[in-house]
Amino acid sequence: MSLRERLLPQPVLTLVIATLWLVLASDASAGNILLGLTIGLLIPPFTSVFWPGRPHTFRLGPALRLLIVVLYDVLVANIAVARIVLGNVDRIRPAFVDVPLDTADSYVATILGSIITLTPGTLTIDIDMEKRVAHIHALDVQDSSMLIAEIKKRYEAPLKEIFGC
Repeated sequence: MSLRERLLPQPVLTLVIATLWLVLASDASAGNILLGLTIGLLIPPFTSVFWPGRPHTFRLGPALRLLIVVLYDVLVANIAVARIVLGNVDRIRPAFVDVPLDTADSYVATILGSIITLTPGTLTIDIDMEKRVAHIHALDVQDSSMLIAEIKKRYEAPLKEIFGC
C-alpha cells in the first residue's frame, strides 16, 4: 500500500466529511475549513478496516446520475407512502420480495440494500451473498416482478456501472 493510500484511503469520503462539517458549522472561516479537513483526514484511516474488499473502480458521472435518480425516487416514494397511509389502509398490499442479485460484490450489494432502505415504503431485510439475493419488504406491491425489474434497472445496473463489476 502506497503512502498516499495509507494517508488518504478514501479521498471522496474525506471531502464529504469536510463538506458536511462546513455545512453543520455554517461558517466557512479558515478555522472551520482547517478543522473540517482535519476531521476528514483522520476518520477514514481509522474506519478503513471496516471497508474490506471495496471496489477500486469508481465512476463519478454514473454516480451523480444515480444520486439524482435516488433523490427523485425518495421524493416520489414519500408522496406515495403519505397517500397510502392517509388513504384506505385496506388497499395496502405489503409483501416480502426476493431480488436476485447480478453482482457478487458484497460492497455493491450493501449499497443497493441501503438505497432500497432509504426509499420510503421499502426495507432491505437481509442480503444473502451465498444465494446472491436481497430480501426486501415493500409496503405496497402490485406486481413483485415489476418491483424487482425496477430495482435492478434503476439501482443495481447503475451501481455495477459505477463500480465496474
